[in-house]
Amino acid sequence: MKPVVLICSEDAEFYLIFGHILGEAGFGSLLAGKGEEAIRLAHERELQAVILDCQPGRAAWSATCARLKGDPRSRPLPVVALIAPGAESQHLDLLKTGVDDSFVRPFAPAKLLARLQARLHGAPGRATDFLDGEELICGELEIRPASNRVRYAGHQLRLGTIEFKLLRQLITSRGTVSSRDDLIRAAWPANTDVDARTVDVHISRLRKALKTVSSRKVIRTIRSAGYSLVEHD
Repeated sequence: MKPVVLICSEDAEFYLIFGHILGEAGFGSLLAGKGEEAIRLAHERELQAVILDCQPGRAAWSATCARLKGDPRSRPLPVVALIAPGAESQHLDLLKTGVDDSFVRPFAPAKLLARLQARLHGAPGRATDFLDGEELICGELEIRPASNRVRYAGHQLRLGTIEFKLLRQLITSRGTVSSRDDLIRAAWPANTDVDARTVDVHISRLRKALKTVSSRKVIRTIRSAGYSLVEHD
């Protein structure tokens, strides 16, 4: 069965074109023209990812992204936004609602397909035992890089792809400070346009996820330098 990508768009022509591109790469696709339809399909169908077609003058899809990321059933699902050049405020709004990644138009479809393929071969939330593969441990924090699993204070956490990679960078470099450039190299593909503000937003999201199971401070901000992991005894 083909992995299915949900395309949220008000533009039927865009869906036909991009659905064809996905089909050639081995993906199936579904169209959601409205937010409610996107939520329903995300809950009813097994999806590989959600793509938000954020064209100027059309739906921004921020509310839909917030609902997907606010629901435990759909939170692990990667949400990717396609935004217009110069739409920085829209990009920040989407980051606040939990979007996992974004591409600025015009973009090379091959780059997006590469992200989807990477997700297909290493998706968090799949039926993989937590005990499989190498384990990285720092106090009560345990991660399994091979299966993208995280456990903290005895509780298993579901993190977005970017947040997982940031945490892996922090735990593998514990005892030192990871600069924002270090974190960008660790969590985003090469040649991706990511600024310091984007890193800070994702670190904030990671902190919130960790606080859902423990009030202990895990990530320390090093002023003007970056971030480091707090090692508790």
